[in-house]
Amino acid sequence: MNLILFAPEALLLAGCLAVFIVSLGTGRARLAAHLSLCTALAALAACAATLVCRGDLFFHAYRVDLFSQLFKLFIMLGLVAVTIFGRQLKDIRDDAHPEYFLFLLLGTLGLVMLVSSIELITLFVALELSSYALYLLVPLRHEQPGLRTQMEAAAKYVMFGIVATGVMLFGMSYLFGLSGSTYFRDIGPALAQHWSDPAAVVGMTLVLAGLFFKLAAFPMQLWAPDVYQSASNETTAFIAAVPKLGAVAVLIRFLLFATPADQVLTAVLVLVSVCSMFFGNLAALVQKDVKRMLAYSSIAHAGYVLVGLVTLREAGYAAAMFYIFSFVAMSLLSFLVLCQVSRAGENVTSDDLSGLHKRSPLGALLLGSGMFALAGIPPFAGFMGKFLLLAEALRGGFIILVVIAAINTALGVYYYLNIVRVMYFSEPADRPAVRLDAANSTLGVLLLVFVLLLGIVPAHLLDNALAAVHAAVIWK
Repeated sequence: MNLILFAPEALLLAGCLAVFIVSLGTGRARLAAHLSLCTALAALAACAATLVCRGDLFFHAYRVDLFSQLFKLFIMLGLVAVTIFGRQLKDIRDDAHPEYFLFLLLGTLGLVMLVSSIELITLFVALELSSYALYLLVPLRHEQPGLRTQMEAAAKYVMFGIVATGVMLFGMSYLFGLSGSTYFRDIGPALAQHWSDPAAVVGMTLVLAGLFFKLAAFPMQLWAPDVYQSASNETTAFIAAVPKLGAVAVLIRFLLFATPADQVLTAVLVLVSVCSMFFGNLAALVQKDVKRMLAYSSIAHAGYVLVGLVTLREAGYAAAMFYIFSFVAMSLLSFLVLCQVSRAGENVTSDDLSGLHKRSPLGALLLGSGMFALAGIPPFAGFMGKFLLLAEALRGGFIILVVIAAINTALGVYYYLNIVRVMYFSEPADRPAVRLDAANSTLGVLLLVFVLLLGIVPAHLLDNALAAVHAAVIWK
């Protein structure tokens, strides 16, 4: 076995063990934060170094290729960003900081294993590792007097997770029954011969429904608003961005089994996409809590991602990859500022952002850019991502879906630009200044430059995404 292929996972595992040992003592919050950041940076470097590597591990149950490594690279970028701007953990007890970073690293380890899993049992184990670590992050927030919303949200998160797991396992049983194997390389050819069999469509639909939970897509989205609102700001930043990478990677791996001729599967994806877009955007219009608004908007963005997937073509999958990569950067850019505006870890409302351009000119610029990008306004990555998705859907003949997506994009512009209006056209009153330290300022500028580059020169990442999709096909 070539251990270099497993280097990112090995470094994350070593970091988890180190933080676990640190957590056995007391007063080691800062040490745990430094260890987590060092682990994240080392794993990020390992992902970059293995980007062009290719090979199978663990009896061909684990695939390292451009597809998996590209997703791992963005997962690690997300972890590095959250570890940097969330290192203070304002709303989490000091004695729980080591455990917090331990669960953060474990969740990331599960996600990087998830995108390389090409066998059902391996995939399930990785999915559960990433899920249970996130379940434990939500209730670590400080309890407010007379209010324990984080416990309620964590319970909802776990309950929906259990349902999603059961649904997905039931679907996997269908796939195993049709192919007689748990390996993707055997499932693909078997499904190609049985798409006329209702069992194949039902099995694939149930598996996708379980994955919609991770993506927060309809009808598995009801947990998102409460979890986003009740978790700490740093936890929400991670949940809002990074796990969606794993969900999209696995969705593409399963959808590669299908062809554009599979009308039933296409109809299911179109229905989920439309419902996600309308539910998310309409609900976001009336939200005052910014995190809850971003939760509903993330549901809408899940619908946008599915616009690329409904084509069941490799170019559509590449466009969906480009969009989810862009979404991660846009979300992290927005949450970086929200975490700094929140003085003691409390939730930020739209009123709390009043006059931010005077209280923190750089913060207002970064958050405003994040809102413009999420709204899909040029020259940011959100515009280019939506353009690529709609172009691929139009080539596939989904004209009505393109019109619906365009309408929903217009709905999203209202609540995103409302945040910009409050920041730049409202007076700060007696609200204090917001200061971004050197690390956060540098990270914010880098994220902003990245979001701009993806919007202006998308070709390099899009070409790599298309090459990654080609590399992910392992049964032809």
